[in-house]
Amino acid sequence: MRAILSKFSDPMIVVLLFATLMANILPAVGEARVIAQHIANVSIFVLFLVNGIRIARAEIFRGFANWRFFLPLSLFVFGVMAAAGLGVSHIAGLYLEPRLALGFLFLGCLPSTIQSATSYTTLAEGNAALSVVGAALINILGVFVTAPIFALLAGGEAAQLGNEVIIRIGLILILPFVIGQAIQGYFRDWVTERKDTVVWLDRIVIGILVYVAFSGAIEQGLRNMTDGSGWLFFAVLTAAFMLFANAGAWAVSGFLGYPRADRIAFLFAAAQKSVAIGAPLAAIMFAPEVAGFVIAPLLLYHLLQLLLAAPLASHFKQMRA
Repeated sequence: MRAILSKFSDPMIVVLLFATLMANILPAVGEARVIAQHIANVSIFVLFLVNGIRIARAEIFRGFANWRFFLPLSLFVFGVMAAAGLGVSHIAGLYLEPRLALGFLFLGCLPSTIQSATSYTTLAEGNAALSVVGAALINILGVFVTAPIFALLAGGEAAQLGNEVIIRIGLILILPFVIGQAIQGYFRDWVTERKDTVVWLDRIVIGILVYVAFSGAIEQGLRNMTDGSGWLFFAVLTAAFMLFANAGAWAVSGFLGYPRADRIAFLFAAAQKSVAIGAPLAAIMFAPEVAGFVIAPLLLYHLLQLLLAAPLASHFKQMRA
């Protein structure tokens, strides 16, 4: 219980809760929202520039070379989870607001989160090196494939994902990452030495994006769109989706015959979902009044995965002892 409660002191959780609270108390509307959106776009550019600098090209090449791990991981994250997200979104659509239900499909199409996947793999005494490379590659791939997969599965719901959105993804996400890769020989050591500061850059940018998105959703009536039973259904559905992700990843890694350490790396790299990719993508793909609804399942999933991951990693470590 103490381990679970301690997760609420996690800085990322604090940032998300603060951003959500500020959106409820003082939402950015009208001209303020336009300014906030410009700040958000610049923040995303800077974040992905830094990501391009800090992810070593050698790690990318090693990951692609280990295709027996990376290919099944990619198929699970962007295939199985995307299909599951589509199914859950249809179920959610029977009882919840359509934009909120669509968020489950968006959640299913997202890549995993590097920091959590690596940290919990290490805690569980899994293959940490494999987890770092696998999660990093999944994140890079997610920048390119999440939006197209979402558009394909969402059908008519994604009519707004036209050339303008593709260009924005290219300019705000892909271009800075490519620039970062090109100049990392000059700046990677400097960024690595300041990794604690870079982590806070991640948190602050995500906080800005969540604030802008939820400001639009609050203005559109997010708080009053359903009653208590509806929110309970939303929470149960999100938890069920997360449990499916973890159980499915563990089952697939066992079917593939991975050794125990690699199964642990596969589990945490496949079942975690990234706010660091999800929030920027939502900010680019959707108008603020839609983005706040769409990322709601992701934010709850992120909280639940932190609550589950620590005891799960400790369980794996105790089993090995």
